Amino acid sequence: MTGQLTAAASRYVNRQVRALKTSTDSGWQARAWQLYHAVPEVRFAASYMSNGMAGATLYAGRRAEDGTIEPAPDNHRASEIVQQIAGGPDGQAKLLGAFGKHLTVAGEGWIVVRPNSDVLSPDVPEDGHDWRVLSTREVSQKSGKLTATIDGEDVEIPPGDEETLDPDSPVALRVWEPDPEYQIDADSPVRASIDLLEELLLLNSAVKAIARSRLTGRGILLVPKGVRFPTRPGQGEAEDDLIEVLMMIAETAIREPESAAATVPVVLEVPADSIADFKLLTFESNFDELALKLREEAIKRFATGLEIPGELLLGMGDTNHWGAWMLTSEAIRMGIEPKLQTVSYALTQQWLRPLLQAENVEDWHRWLVWYDTAALRVRTNRSETALQAYDRGVISAEALRRETGFEESDAPTPEEEEARQKQNDTGGQDGQQPDEQPTPDLPVDETQDEPDSLPAAAARRVSEGLVAAADGLIWAALSSAGDKLLRTPICPRSERARAREIQAAALHTELKVEPGQVEQYRLLEGAWNRVPEIANRYGMNADCLTASLDSYARELIAAGIVHSYAVVPAVIGSCTQLEVAA
Repeated sequence: MTGQLTAAASRYVNRQVRALKTSTDSGWQARAWQLYHAVPEVRFAASYMSNGMAGATLYAGRRAEDGTIEPAPDNHRASEIVQQIAGGPDGQAKLLGAFGKHLTVAGEGWIVVRPNSDVLSPDVPEDGHDWRVLSTREVSQKSGKLTATIDGEDVEIPPGDEETLDPDSPVALRVWEPDPEYQIDADSPVRASIDLLEELLLLNSAVKAIARSRLTGRGILLVPKGVRFPTRPGQGEAEDDLIEVLMMIAETAIREPESAAATVPVVLEVPADSIADFKLLTFESNFDELALKLREEAIKRFATGLEIPGELLLGMGDTNHWGAWMLTSEAIRMGIEPKLQTVSYALTQQWLRPLLQAENVEDWHRWLVWYDTAALRVRTNRSETALQAYDRGVISAEALRRETGFEESDAPTPEEEEARQKQNDTGGQDGQQPDEQPTPDLPVDETQDEPDSLPAAAARRVSEGLVAAADGLIWAALSSAGDKLLRTPICPRSERARAREIQAAALHTELKVEPGQVEQYRLLEGAWNRVPEIANRYGMNADCLTASLDSYARELIAAGIVHSYAVVPAVIGSCTQLEVAA
C-alpha cells in the first residue's frame, strides 16, 4: 500500500536534501547490516555507541566569537524548536540512540518528520510531529522520488524545490558520515572491517566444525582381532558384543552431542598381528589451535578499527578503576561526541535554521543544535569533597547524605539532634571540658624497639615534593580554568572587567559554575599534560593521579570552594596506597 504525504501542519519546511545519492555504491551497507546480526562484536560496538549517544541531551545554542557554544535563552524561538525535536527528551534519547547504531554500521540514517494530523500517532500530540528514524534499507530513491517504508507501509515523499518551498510539506533528512574520498557517500568503522569480519565468520564456522567433528574430536580406537570381550547378560557368547555396544554409544553421541557417549572414540577391529595392544589414533590438526588464535587476532583487529578504545570490546580485566575511567572518557571524546556532532549538524542545517529563516528570526544562521554529554561522565567518589564543603557551610546536610550514599531516612530525628547538641554543649561527659579527650584505659606496650612491620598506610608516606608538585598542578589548572571562564557566558561581559581583577585560580569561587559546564567549556582541557612525568618521577600510578587531581579540581569549581594546600595529601593519598598495595 502506497500513500501520498500531504501538507497539514504549519512550520514545516521541505528543504530538498542536495546530497541524495544517485550513483554511489551502497551495496556494502546491506552486508554491514548482515554482519551486525551475525557477529556479536559488531552488535556490541554499535550498542555501546547507541547507549552512549542516548545519554546525551540536545539544546539550542549560539557559537560565540571565541568558539564556545552559548546556550539559547529558554524563551528564544530556537530553544522552543529544539525542545520539540522528536517530541521532547524521551524521543530525543531514542533518536540519538538509533543513530548510534546507524552511523556505526552503515554510516548513514534517515529522519522522516510528518504532521501527526496525517499519521494520527497515539504517542504524539495531535498538533505535534511524528519523528521516525529509518535505516538505509528502509529508504529508497527512484526517478527523483523518495520512498520510505514506515510500519510496513511504503510512503512516498514528494521532492522539494528550494525556489518554491512549501511550508506545509513533510521533511526527510539524511544524516551520514561522509566518506573522505567521496563526500556524497557514507563511511563507517564496519565498512573498513567487512573483509576482516568475513574472515571472522569463516573462523567461527571452522571452530564450530571442529567442535562437532566426531572423527577429529575422539579419533579411532584400534582393537586386535580375536580378542575376547566380556559379554552383556542375555547377549550370548559373540566376541563382537563389546564392539556393538561401543558402536551404539557412538551413534548416540552423534544424535545427542550433549550425552556422555560423545567421549567415546570410533572402534575399528584390525588383525591381531598388526597391533599387539589397544591403540588410540587421533586426527588432530595444527589448524585446530591455529583457528582459535586467528579468531582472537581478528577480533583484536576489529577492535582497533573502531572509534572507541579497543579495551571496551576486548574486556578490561587487567585495568584498574582509574584506567577504566580514562578509557570511558576517551570513548566519549573520540567516539560518541563526533557522532553527536554529525547528528547535531544535520538537525541544524536541515531543520532548525530553515524553520528560523522561514519565520524571519533575526540572525537565524547563528543558531544551532548542540549536545551536552555531562551526564555520561563517570565521576569518582565525591564523599571527601562533600564533607569538606559541608564543614565550610556551603552545602546542606541533605546534599552531604546524597553524596556519601545515605538516604534521607538516615537523617537524625529532632530528638537525636537535640541530644547531640546537648552533648556538644556539655563537652560529651559530665564535668569534662569540650576540648578534653577521655583517657582510654588500655594496656600500654612500653617497649622502645622498632616493630618488625608497619601498616600499609604508614609504609609509605606522601613526600613533600610530590605534594608540592600536585599543588602546583592544581593551582595551574584552576588558573587556566579561570582564564577560560572569562570568555564564557558564565561571566557576563558587563562583569568581565571586574573579574579580571580577581585572581584567576579563585575566579570560580565568585561565579556559579554548573558541573556540566566544566566539560561543556573544557575548563580543564590540557591541565594534566605533565602528570605522567611527575607520576613517573615519584613512582606513582599516572592514571590514578590524573583522575584524582581532575576530580578534585572539578569538585572545587562546581562547589565554588577555594583550593587549600592542606588537603592535597588526602587528594593523592589513595594513589600512594594503591602503589603500596601493588
